[in-house]
Amino acid sequence: MDRTKVPFGWACPAGHVDGSKESKSVEDETPEVALIREVKEETNLAVKKYHLILHEFIGWGRCSRGVCGHDYFVFEVDEWEGEVKKADREAKDIGWFSREEIKSLKLEPVWEYFFGKMGFLKSE
Repeated sequence: MDRTKVPFGWACPAGHVDGSKESKSVEDETPEVALIREVKEETNLAVKKYHLILHEFIGWGRCSRGVCGHDYFVFEVDEWEGEVKKADREAKDIGWFSREEIKSLKLEPVWEYFFGKMGFLKSE
C-alpha cells in the first residue's frame, strides 16, 4: 500500500499491537491477532494461514503516532480469503507486486530495510 500517513512510501499492511501503554484497549493483543486485524482493516483480506519470518526491534523511524522505535513482527501470509479493497484513510493506492517490481517502488524506510535484509532488493 502507498501510505497516506507518516512514514510515507509503499509498505506492507502494518500497525500497532493494541493494548500497549499508548492504547486505550483493556486487553493486550498478541502480534498474531494484530496481524489478522490490521490486514482486514487495511486490505479487506481475511488472513487464514501465516508464519513469522522476522522479529526485530528497530529504534529509528517515527510513525503517525509520533512513536520512534518499534518492535516489528513480520509475517508471511500463506492463505487468505476475500477481495482486496483499499482503506482510503490508510492508503493512496494498493496492489500486488513481484520482487522485481518492488525494486522500483519508493518504499517506506523500514520496508526498504526489511526487503533489503530479506534479499528482495538485490539485482539478479
